[in-house]
Amino acid sequence: MEKILIIDDDVTFSLMLRTWLTKKGFEVGTATTVAAGRKFIEEERYDLILSDMRLPDGDGTDILQWVTERGRTIPVIVMTGYAEIGNAVISMKLGAADYIAKPIQPDELLKKIREALIVPHTESSIPPLPKKEVENEGKTRKTATPSVVEGLSYIEGRSEISQKLYEYVRLVAPTQMSVLINGSSGTGKEHVARLIHLQSKRADKPFIAVDCGVLSRDLAASEFFGHLKGSFTGAVADKTGAFEEAQGGTLFLDEVGNLSIEIQIQLLRVLQERKIKPVGATREVPVDVRLICATNENLEEAITKGTFRTDLYHRINEFVIEMPDLVDRREDVMLYADFFLKQANGELDKKVKGFDPEATRLLIGYDWPGNLRQLKNSVTRATLLAAGDYITSSELPAEIREADSSAIHSSASLRDPVAEQERIRQALAAVGGNKSQAARLLGIDRKTLYNKLHFYGIE
Repeated sequence: MEKILIIDDDVTFSLMLRTWLTKKGFEVGTATTVAAGRKFIEEERYDLILSDMRLPDGDGTDILQWVTERGRTIPVIVMTGYAEIGNAVISMKLGAADYIAKPIQPDELLKKIREALIVPHTESSIPPLPKKEVENEGKTRKTATPSVVEGLSYIEGRSEISQKLYEYVRLVAPTQMSVLINGSSGTGKEHVARLIHLQSKRADKPFIAVDCGVLSRDLAASEFFGHLKGSFTGAVADKTGAFEEAQGGTLFLDEVGNLSIEIQIQLLRVLQERKIKPVGATREVPVDVRLICATNENLEEAITKGTFRTDLYHRINEFVIEMPDLVDRREDVMLYADFFLKQANGELDKKVKGFDPEATRLLIGYDWPGNLRQLKNSVTRATLLAAGDYITSSELPAEIREADSSAIHSSASLRDPVAEQERIRQALAAVGGNKSQAARLLGIDRKTLYNKLHFYGIE
């Protein structure tokens, strides 16, 4: 019988996991700290280790380093409630057999365990995953784990709406269909367009982005199709247009609803004939590009008003992706906040570890009218201002502190059983189901949280 050691300070979670794995035919031991885990490993033989990333006296990378330094051959799977890309990549480089995000999907975990147990390991150390395999890790993952696609790092949220978004990306990317991305400002429309390009058959060709919102009517044709020297006043040299620059690749038109009717007509002709004519030229140039458009306007309303052509609309929306507002996937806020913190640490040469409970509460409760762009800017600013290991509420922008109007944290919710249940559920979702962290976020002890879970029948 294969033996597994679980190292996690959430005793209830460990017990649940131990019971489930025992039913699957494994012998299971548990430890709550790095020190206890090391003692178990020294005294007994284990075939695999499941270690939480965050532990009271260290983290999962400490276990990995300790195992590797001693030349042990035990595969390690790291579990993380935040799915931080930095920690995930570090754990893989240090020799983790795999990693998995909380909340744990049982079938996925069992698959990873079985794969890790059949992979041979050398006696000297647990070999790190090849670089290319790490980079490809995010291409087929369907859980809320950090991903890297040819250098483009990103986070797939754990919320249902986020998972559906990235499932659509994976579905449409390999095709040649034109894509229309609808969404509010700051939701990441260009990011999704780049991701579609990088997962397509055109990934080795150019990705050219044009912001239609800043194009003047006079210069739009030149920007798209290019021009010859002397073709108009100010044309002092030949210019290659965006269509030719994107030859063989992807052309991304942001805020496409701002284009004038005249340019819309020319754009439609190019999409129909796959040829362009630079301004001032007499010859046509064949082009092969995939078109991805984005807008924060309702183009169907624009059609009714006569400001957008129906025939062009049907050309560019062969597949539509709706970008959710951040307020509609509130359980993903801290996942993205941790990701942006990791980026800010690198850019600012800082070593901020995370967010304290009050800052976390404010971030989750805020409605984020500027969406992911506003969250990133707020986290970057707070990282710069942070004087300690953790970002506090005082480092967050004033508008976030002053708003603090999230229903799940209002005083009324403390007296309203329905609101309190929602408050508990959202706190659990925000920390990936970790009850210890949820209790800290709610400002109560674990026993009180367990009593409330039992009282309300919350699984």
